[in-house]
Amino acid sequence: MTKEKFDEVIDFAINGEKDAVEFYHELQQRTKFEARKAMLKEFENMEKCHIVILENVRERGLENITVKEVTNLNISEYIVDVKPYENMTYQDILIIAMKKEEQAQKLYLKMASTLPGTELETLFLKLASEEAGHKLQFETLYDEHVLKEN
Repeated sequence: MTKEKFDEVIDFAINGEKDAVEFYHELQQRTKFEARKAMLKEFENMEKCHIVILENVRERGLENITVKEVTNLNISEYIVDVKPYENMTYQDILIIAMKKEEQAQKLYLKMASTLPGTELETLFLKLASEEAGHKLQFETLYDEHVLKEN
């Protein structure tokens, strides 16, 4: 792979992560509860860390990347998507976040599948795993605070 193509792939991934940062930042503006804002800020910061990881890969190459397996509760696959709105409920925040992480995971898995046997495949599998971990956190919260209450 040429340096230009490599940079193009990294830029694409960074732009996706920047979109995720903005997404979580905007969701913080749509809730009035400080605990929810803090949770969303934490996820915004996790997405910022992905940008740093990708920039480091651009500068130093891929070093010792490990991909961990993440449990999938499959909750997001069975719920209807929700659009953001003012003063969103906790349930809707969790649904939107689950769906966003699910989309990011699928994108990274698709990107990995186009680069079989390469270091970039491993990088995108790692990023897909990270997004799956975020999704799991939201699904767990949904299971504990929404499903059990209903």
